[in-house]
Amino acid sequence: MYKVFIVDDEAVVRDGLKRTIDWQEHGFELIGDFANGREVLEVMEHTVPDVIISDISMPFMDGLELAANVTRKYPYVKIIILTGFDEFEYAQQAIRLKVSDFILKPITAHEMRELLRKVKCEMDETARQHEDLSRLYSQLKQSLPLLKERFLERLVVSGLRPAEIEERFRYFGLNPLLPLQLVMVADIDDFGARQLQAETGNDTEILRYAAYNVLEEIAEREHLLLFRTREERLVLVVSGNAEAAGLYEQAYRIAEEARFYIEKFLKFTVSIGVGQAVKTAEELPASYKSALSALDYRFLLGKNRVLSILDFEDRPAYENHLRGDWDRKLASAVKTGSLEEVREFIKRFVADLKESMAPLDACILHIQKVVLSLMNTAQELGLDNARPIRLTDADRYKTLDEIGAWLGEAVSSIMSAIAENRNHHTLAQVRKAVEYIETHYAEEKMSLQDICRHCLMSTSYFSLVFKQHTGETFVEYLTRVRMDKAKEMLQHTMLKFYEIAGKVGYGDPNYFSILFKKHVGMTPREYRDKFAKESRA
Repeated sequence: MYKVFIVDDEAVVRDGLKRTIDWQEHGFELIGDFANGREVLEVMEHTVPDVIISDISMPFMDGLELAANVTRKYPYVKIIILTGFDEFEYAQQAIRLKVSDFILKPITAHEMRELLRKVKCEMDETARQHEDLSRLYSQLKQSLPLLKERFLERLVVSGLRPAEIEERFRYFGLNPLLPLQLVMVADIDDFGARQLQAETGNDTEILRYAAYNVLEEIAEREHLLLFRTREERLVLVVSGNAEAAGLYEQAYRIAEEARFYIEKFLKFTVSIGVGQAVKTAEELPASYKSALSALDYRFLLGKNRVLSILDFEDRPAYENHLRGDWDRKLASAVKTGSLEEVREFIKRFVADLKESMAPLDACILHIQKVVLSLMNTAQELGLDNARPIRLTDADRYKTLDEIGAWLGEAVSSIMSAIAENRNHHTLAQVRKAVEYIETHYAEEKMSLQDICRHCLMSTSYFSLVFKQHTGETFVEYLTRVRMDKAKEMLQHTMLKFYEIAGKVGYGDPNYFSILFKKHVGMTPREYRDKFAKESRA
């Protein structure tokens, strides 16, 4: 039986629901009815129901506030909202609060029974899923004894003496290895469309176990050894009597089959490294290391691949193909280039690394140099507003393309911070220029060059940013300031016109009068007379 609370400030509604519904017949037990949400939360301190049916409009605490509190503390409790308010905003709020259902009053007994049937089906299905999950966890623990798995890991990763190998094979009931062997290592790239579902540890473990099951079926059919490492990699040991070419062919076929089925049925991808063939079980660590080396090339070539060490042996020295000054050039580009240019630069850096086919350690070294260069550039420019970059951030990514995307986001943040700082600095320089004009407007010979020397800016750049920030050219702004000062003197002093002209930076009174009339629409005398009349009125 699922336990139910009814919450409604109208007693007639609560009584109606209690009398008209045979709760037990529908698989529910009505254990309480309440007039508001506050009472419900108090009771839930010691009694938690499976379902709450609540009105939306109630005193003290309404249905949506109750839903918010319950969802936060008891996320597994289903909430059904009843309301007479047919408004979209309430539905939106209910959806955000993960309310199970949202229905309008008045509700009939038939509608309530249908709703209860639907809710019970959902809860029964959830219960079955939890039971299946428990069964899967039990199968996970019992499928492969831990001692056997750890023995195989020691055999392949560290190596064992022949006598111990023979003894342990007998102890665990394993068939002896055939004369030629090689190791394959499978590593999950990511969980693809299931990535969000795999954020919790339990879901991740289930998905890893599902991949293990795929390889286990193939291993049983092909008579292979299979185990998991402490790093969550899946390792297969292939052995046979054929020549090395035949063993490699078998390994490629098995690896490709595993990769295909995991992608097709589990909807995520793995990459598989195929190591070199060896002749004795004591040499398996060498094959394992070469399989890991092959797997490292996922970083350059991308995910969801079968990578054989044979494809990468005897390759030319990468140093001849890889530029060593990417870090220096990137720092220069960030300081002087556009965002599009820097992003294109990063694309070329990634392409150069791919073309070089450098080993993973060498790739990481070059990437670290670039990241350090970005960190130093941000520090040098004092970019406290840029998103912090750390060397360890790169460790989250498994491919060079992912590193390239991350670097692109990092330089976007840095260059946005640079632009913001430049704008702030430019604004400060414009303010400095305005202050200079306000202070020195009376100097007849004040020029654009004087302002630029004061602000330490070129005349062309100053003219551009001054117009952008003030809406006026330097000459327009200076003239307006002088005219405003002249109007003040005409209004509040009895200075002669030529005296006012001199005090606002004009040695020629006639030129001052012409300029004043152009900007104000009347001569200085007319302006003074007009102001005097208005003051007397």
